[in-house]
Amino acid sequence: MATHQHSPDSSSEECTVLEAPPPKDTCPQHGGKVSEYCWACTRALCGECAPEHGEHPRVSLGQALERYRSTLETGMRAARDRLPQISAAAVVVGEMVQQLTNQRAAIEDDILSSFEDLHKQLDVRKSVLLMELEVTFGLKHKVLQSQLETLQQGEGAVSSACSHAQEVLATDEGAANLETELEVKEKLEELARRGLSCQPEENDQLDLILETDGLRKWIHNLGTIVTTSAVASQSEAMGAGLEQSIVGLPSSVTIVTRDKSGGACKNGNAILSAEVFTPDGSIVDGEIVDHKNGTYEFVYVVPKEGDFSLALRLYDQHIKGSPFKLNVATPQVSPSTTTPSNSAATAANATPSTGSSEGTKRRGKSPGQKKKGSKRASSALGTPRRKTQNPIEDDLIFRTGTKGRNKGEFTNVQGVASAAASGNILIADSNNQCVQVFSSQGEFKSRFGLRGRSPGQLQRPTGVAVHASGDIIVADYDNKWVSIFSSDGKFKAKLGSGRLMGPKGVSVDHEGHVIVVDNKACTVFIFQLSGKLVTKFGSRGNGDKQFAGPHFAAVNKNNEIIVTDFHNHSVKVFSPEGEFLLKFGSNGEGNGQFNAPTGVAVDANGNIIVADWGNSRIQVFDGSGSFLSYINTSADPLYGPQGLALTQDGNVVVADSGNHCFKVYRYLQ
Repeated sequence: MATHQHSPDSSSEECTVLEAPPPKDTCPQHGGKVSEYCWACTRALCGECAPEHGEHPRVSLGQALERYRSTLETGMRAARDRLPQISAAAVVVGEMVQQLTNQRAAIEDDILSSFEDLHKQLDVRKSVLLMELEVTFGLKHKVLQSQLETLQQGEGAVSSACSHAQEVLATDEGAANLETELEVKEKLEELARRGLSCQPEENDQLDLILETDGLRKWIHNLGTIVTTSAVASQSEAMGAGLEQSIVGLPSSVTIVTRDKSGGACKNGNAILSAEVFTPDGSIVDGEIVDHKNGTYEFVYVVPKEGDFSLALRLYDQHIKGSPFKLNVATPQVSPSTTTPSNSAATAANATPSTGSSEGTKRRGKSPGQKKKGSKRASSALGTPRRKTQNPIEDDLIFRTGTKGRNKGEFTNVQGVASAAASGNILIADSNNQCVQVFSSQGEFKSRFGLRGRSPGQLQRPTGVAVHASGDIIVADYDNKWVSIFSSDGKFKAKLGSGRLMGPKGVSVDHEGHVIVVDNKACTVFIFQLSGKLVTKFGSRGNGDKQFAGPHFAAVNKNNEIIVTDFHNHSVKVFSPEGEFLLKFGSNGEGNGQFNAPTGVAVDANGNIIVADWGNSRIQVFDGSGSFLSYINTSADPLYGPQGLALTQDGNVVVADSGNHCFKVYRYLQ
């Protein structure tokens, strides 16, 4: 049927002809009205279609519609019944996605943190090797250079005398020349007799043993990402422990993990938990063994009869059939065997045959968190190291420490301090990144500042001092600040952050101010304990008010600041306000000379004690810088001494950096 539709903008004579769709109850083939439905052909029939479907099962159209509607409603109800299950599954999978994302982020942080630590350790080791190279070269070079200068002087003297003799021989013979010839002859004989060492007094060997092949292989295999494709819905359990358990005897269940397609997993490390529930709701302990091939064994012992059940979960999801009801039976007892109680005790204490040493044993649950391993050597148990007694008569009282990373061991000791209240000796253990505390007799007591993620962790401690309040002041070279710790090593605060470039030594004046020697900036900073800057002085250079790599500082009874100027080979004294007062020392090996001074301390009489790093000795001066004496270190020679301090009983403690220890010497003021 066609209809006419007038356009609103057209005249009444213009119209559009539209074809109406056929009615839904009309046969599309013949156009007649449908009244029946063929089940065989699944189509509606009109009167003309009916002869073609003569033997096919047919019903009225109304009956067909009613049956289809009933089927549709049944399907809709079944689909709706699945909605809660699908929604719950979506929540579980969504949580797993979030957990997986969180695990990825956590592992990424661990990887970045671990490799950052390795980079820092490599940088530290590089610095140590460069320092050891410099020290070794300096000591050998000093011997050879001294011998070379002596030989060159001897060579010049002999050449000059021979030239003079040649001139005398070229003159006319006569009595006037006799006296000159005799003088020249005596000079030549004296030079010929002079005992010059013509054999090298040192060798030129400087080698580096850097075994990198093993390290490269270790780095290549460093770390692995652990996972498995196991899913709980496909994994299954089997074994005698599911069929029957004997009271007091071990029962074993084998768990086979499978992936989503039902394929057996070939590797272990899945997060599996197992729980045996008693009738009263408590849990029986058991042990999981990971065979590392995708199978696991759970061994348990039921203590009594009753209705027990076993829950086996993989990634917190029940595996197939879990929880399982357990059939518990009492053991059969014969006269020739032990009593049931004894059998149970024996079985409970026996090692299950399935728990071989090749498996990884766990107590009822496999851990889901990555645990970082920790090593603890027997020497790290806090036992004081044996003190080395003085073998010959000199000023050494004892030495403590060897090279290492455990308690009481050192790697590149730097600053030292003595606590007035306790008498403890504090050591800045630079490359071990901590401060170690010892008694006045050298017994290890504690350490703090070890690296980690909590506040107050030290990167490269170089200087240490004790405030009158008992607080411990530590210069941290790599962190570029000074850390404040309580007397028991608890971090309190830091100062100088953003101002300091490379703090080396620290000291405390009589007003409680913290004096910081900035090695990199060639500047001395004075702070209040609160961190407020009081003043600063010094710059890079060779002038009286300038420094070239200053190291440590001390304060005399007038509150004047005494600073060791490392590369300028001198010691400089300043007023509390930073005004230059005096300096002493020059480069050399003689009395009062230095080859890079480091540690410094002042005694009660105002005498200044200085560690002479390059000459490996300790010198003593009066308050005006006049040389007084040496501390006798010949029994156990120093090797690159660094920090230096006076103990409460008047002895001198020095950080023997090259020997990785500290030494205490007698000191007569």
